[in-house]
Amino acid sequence: MTTESETTKPIMVCAFEGWNDASQAATNVIRHLVANYESREIRHIRTDSYYDLQSARPMICHVTGQPRIIWPQTTFYDITIAPQMHLYAQIAPEPNYRWIDYCRNCLRIADELDVSEIVTLGSMFADCPHTRPLPVDESALRRGESSIRGGAVKDSESPDNGRNPYDGPVGIPTVLDMVAEQEGFDTNSMWVCVPQYLAGDECPQGTLQILGRLSKILGVELDVGTLPKQAVTWKAQADVLANCNDDLKHYIRHLEAKYDLDQQLDKLGDPTVMQGDKIAQEAEEFLSHIEE
Repeated sequence: MTTESETTKPIMVCAFEGWNDASQAATNVIRHLVANYESREIRHIRTDSYYDLQSARPMICHVTGQPRIIWPQTTFYDITIAPQMHLYAQIAPEPNYRWIDYCRNCLRIADELDVSEIVTLGSMFADCPHTRPLPVDESALRRGESSIRGGAVKDSESPDNGRNPYDGPVGIPTVLDMVAEQEGFDTNSMWVCVPQYLAGDECPQGTLQILGRLSKILGVELDVGTLPKQAVTWKAQADVLANCNDDLKHYIRHLEAKYDLDQQLDKLGDPTVMQGDKIAQEAEEFLSHIEE
């Protein structure tokens, strides 16, 4: 990588369709940026050896009356945020094969574009209520700093605040993030949680919250477009769904109680310094009172 001042270098924002993209909250960030700013496609990675075409099937469309096959591929965009500021964005279906080789291919392109930082986006289904700010998990690593991936840095809106570092299966954003770290890039990973009971719909609230975090990284307010209105509609539709189903309404009340309790514990400081039995007892009393 070059040694030019990093303050003048753009970042690359990456999101992948599929397992890492609950309700398309992550990839819709890229689509939103492309739709709301001047942007152009600059690079592609073809399907050839990375996809199982029986699971990531090509699409047919008609251009000027002629059929055309659209193959799954990785697309890179150059997006102009302001006259003196632009960023690169990468969007693709999650590959089926050769993840390490794929990630290195992506990072070669990032290096050619003189990118200073890789920002991966993801969204996951979780037990969280739509009536509260959606939890956003962010972890970052700058060159010369020790890794903090064992306990992610949390958004202040997140009820977990690092108490539960994740161990388990991962997707391509995590692999790209770690390969980028190994190859000397600064990295930042952002994940938003989406209510699992709303799995059938897109989640503009999740997209809006990731966009807000991205604004802080760039140091400029990004155009939110119609996302706030879409988020209000999303919440209203979820309210209607809950009001029509007593079991779902009860479940959401339980999630709200847990969220609010976690927020209270966060305000008290590190819960590990408190007696575990006392925390458990207070939690049970609080939840049982809400459920009555």
